[in-house]
Amino acid sequence: MNTILVGAQWGDEGKGKIIDLLAAESDYIVRYQGGANAGHTVRFEKKEFILHLIPSGILHRGKRCVIGNGVVVDPEALFQEIANLHRSGIRVDGRLFISEQAHLIMPYHKLIDRLQEESAHHGKIGTTKRGIGPCYADKMARLGIRMVDLIDGELFKERLAQVLSEKNRILNKIFDHPGLPFEEVYAKYAEYADRIKPFVTDTTFLLAQALKKKKRILFEGAQGTLLDVDHGTYPFVTSSNATAGGALTGSGVGPSQVRDILGVVKAYTTRVGEGPFPTEFGPDLMELVRNKGEEFGATTGRPRRCGWFDAVVVRHSVRVNGLNRIAVMKLDVLDVLPSIRIATAYKWGRQTLKTFPSNLRVLRECVPVYEEHPGWLCDTQGVKRYRDLPRKAQRYLARLSKLLDTPISIVSVGSHRDQTIFVR
Repeated sequence: MNTILVGAQWGDEGKGKIIDLLAAESDYIVRYQGGANAGHTVRFEKKEFILHLIPSGILHRGKRCVIGNGVVVDPEALFQEIANLHRSGIRVDGRLFISEQAHLIMPYHKLIDRLQEESAHHGKIGTTKRGIGPCYADKMARLGIRMVDLIDGELFKERLAQVLSEKNRILNKIFDHPGLPFEEVYAKYAEYADRIKPFVTDTTFLLAQALKKKKRILFEGAQGTLLDVDHGTYPFVTSSNATAGGALTGSGVGPSQVRDILGVVKAYTTRVGEGPFPTEFGPDLMELVRNKGEEFGATTGRPRRCGWFDAVVVRHSVRVNGLNRIAVMKLDVLDVLPSIRIATAYKWGRQTLKTFPSNLRVLRECVPVYEEHPGWLCDTQGVKRYRDLPRKAQRYLARLSKLLDTPISIVSVGSHRDQTIFVR
């Protein structure tokens, strides 16, 4: 069975752990969107790995990992990740494949990203300043440079000269920046080309052949549904499709090949950066949950904003992704709370909204409608079976499932592999 795994909130739901678990039963693990702006944290053999570009399945021997055409790749970040894995005895040669159609993040992308975010005239989005947005913008404007262009030395030189000339004009005239020297950028990326070439291939063909052989494919998404450029809280979103549809366009695999779409949520809600967040905690509860849940970004280290579980948000995710099951992460973080809330709807003026509003002004003015549930006030981290969870925890999970009209198939009660409950 082929599975698409997506975040069903604002990212950081704990996808890395679930990918690691499901990778054991998969043959190919495919990253289909985003770039080095997202991190998946996996605790493996008493070590912690934070992977930004390479699929988490690389930690499993014999698994083949694909960086799809929908990903934007920073070669410097990629080589650093490979080096970190090699230091831990994990080899990627013959197991890592990069789409020849994946776009490259260039130095001017990161520079423009930083200058835009720091500009007083540009409303802050809260980007990671890693060049992701500008790279996707160039892709759509047909100014991008792909892997297949990079490894053709003559074509790359021609393409870079054309694009860099335009970028330097933008840097000069808009940001009063001297621009980047052609020879310096060219020399650095020509060196990258020699190192990256062994990994570059037609991954759409590779995956088509795997499907013919009945191999199982796991599609690994970054960020979350509410950060999707089309279905998220625009403009406070990422620049790619983090939803299930992005798995298809970002890998070149057709929709008839996928039947299982698994959404990952936390037992509460978090988000990083700017943008509206209706169920956000007050300061005291924020500090408690943030510290207990270790809610700091794997990529940036930024503290995450925390809030109550928002069923309005996740119902939206169920609908736009076609989720047929859900994994609930970090249930154990709620162990210390005497009372737990779930937002079931929003009040906006005299209206009650049960669907997620696209209008950002409306969303900012919404007040959550809460249900109150008793906490279980006992440690769940050692629980191995669903029926051994505290009754109040089971009732909480059952209520989430009913509100979302979607079954819960996995419950996580800690960061390690064995702290996972598979629900029948």
